[in-house]
Amino acid sequence: QAQLEESGGGLVQPGGSLRLSCAASGTIFSINSMGWYRQAPGKQRELVATITGEGITNYADSVKGRFTISRDNAQDTVYLQMNSLKPEDTAVYYCNAEVASYSGSHYSDSWGQGTQVSVSS
Repeated sequence: QAQLEESGGGLVQPGGSLRLSCAASGTIFSINSMGWYRQAPGKQRELVATITGEGITNYADSVKGRFTISRDNAQDTVYLQMNSLKPEDTAVYYCNAEVASYSGSHYSDSWGQGTQVSVSS
């Protein structure tokens, strides 16, 4: 079983920047896709960005050009650099990873506990 631990959230003014980190630990043989999702109050959880092990990225239209996802495969860590933040980016941000715990096992989803990002003046 893998555990994901996020860090880097906080309060920032509109137009500011934050960098989120998420480190995977535990029983890990291989990680496929890693990504970030967010959930604002009263709304469903939505995809922010994902990245494959080969570095192929995918972004929600609302964050394209402002957010950048990256990963360090050696450290089993994924990052989200968030620039030009807007009040509508306020949400709890969750890390996700598709993890195979053993050779030949299926990939299953692991989730972090979430980190709050608040954008306000």
